[in-house]
Amino acid sequence: MARSTEPQGGVVPFGLVDVAGPSMVPTLREGDQLLVRYGASIRPGAVVLFRHPFQQDLLVVKRAAERRPKGWWLLSDNRPVDSDSRSYGPVPDELVLGRVLLRLRPSPAWLAPCRGLERLLLGPRLSRLPGLARRLGVWVEEV
Repeated sequence: MARSTEPQGGVVPFGLVDVAGPSMVPTLREGDQLLVRYGASIRPGAVVLFRHPFQQDLLVVKRAAERRPKGWWLLSDNRPVDSDSRSYGPVPDELVLGRVLLRLRPSPAWLAPCRGLERLLLGPRLSRLPGLARRLGVWVEEV
């Protein structure tokens, strides 16, 4: 779940979100403050803000796993928490509000690297450095 300051009248495409709940641990924790870019393009691996499909006054932060015919498949980083697309299915595009760019507090962390940086960090040379990709905002599925 999240508490948000949405843009007024579409003038500013950025907003602040406070994280509530454990569903995105270890990436995000209760009380973290996030910077969101509303209307940003979404790709697999991105952390996104969206309106819950069954309770649209509730804002939620999850990870975009994949694009499906009826919307985005969004998952919790904390896999035992299944309040995500496993329980409500794909989230329609019109409910996905934006992409989380960075965590502002308690300690700043970039959560939205560009595609080129992602490819570089996941390439043969840099992928051997433990944890580097994750520290720079690239989601790496733990095996």
